[in-house]
Amino acid sequence: MEKFIQVIRDKVKVFSQLTASAVRPDGRPCPPYKIVILDEADSMTHAAQAALRRTMEKESRSTRFCLICNYVSCIIDPLTSRCSKFRFKPLGEGMMHSRLELICREENVKCEQAALKCLVETSGGDLRRAITCLQSCARLKGSEGITEQDVFEVTGVIPNHWIVGLLKICQQSDFQKLEAYVEELMCEAYSASRVLEQLHEIVIKSTDLSDHHKSVICEKIALCSYRLQDGASEFLELLDLCSTIMKSNLKI
Repeated sequence: MEKFIQVIRDKVKVFSQLTASAVRPDGRPCPPYKIVILDEADSMTHAAQAALRRTMEKESRSTRFCLICNYVSCIIDPLTSRCSKFRFKPLGEGMMHSRLELICREENVKCEQAALKCLVETSGGDLRRAITCLQSCARLKGSEGITEQDVFEVTGVIPNHWIVGLLKICQQSDFQKLEAYVEELMCEAYSASRVLEQLHEIVIKSTDLSDHHKSVICEKIALCSYRLQDGASEFLELLDLCSTIMKSNLKI
């Protein structure tokens, strides 16, 4: 925590106090203020953000501040109230796909179309994340072509046959069979949080479930996710969720 505060006090504060010239060395005019860009601002502690607030107030005439964050809820209210908010939507799949293809051509990386599609889908519109995963796959495979399975291994995405199989068992009334399948899934070392994410996507898009059943299942997914973050057993939470899905299917 002290590290963040010291950076604000020693670097940002001192730089903000410097006066900017309204004329460039070549004689061309420029704005009479400086711009401070703070990336990943949501990782700053509240104490550091409070110190930044005081600097923003005092040096508002000579310095403008740009805060970049993933979660605006992590920024304290005194800071957000002093800023104009701009939200950048995730990139479209077509744009991401074309950029990844360009990178593969320029870097001589062999990658299947199915693998590129999987990269686009799993990145959630985050091009930087997709490029990082592509780079990891390229290092893993070397001169060999990148397959969809390689993307699954690098990104931690669970193959569809596991999720589909889990839902099929949930449509039955055999709890012992469900328990055995969940145990087998956990033995494959897949993340329970990832299972919840993929189940949530399928439930939302499902045409077989009513809106009421979707709301019940999604509420249970949120509760299980909260418990997992609190250190609960992955096996028990996933089994509890699947039991809820099984009950919903029986009531349809």
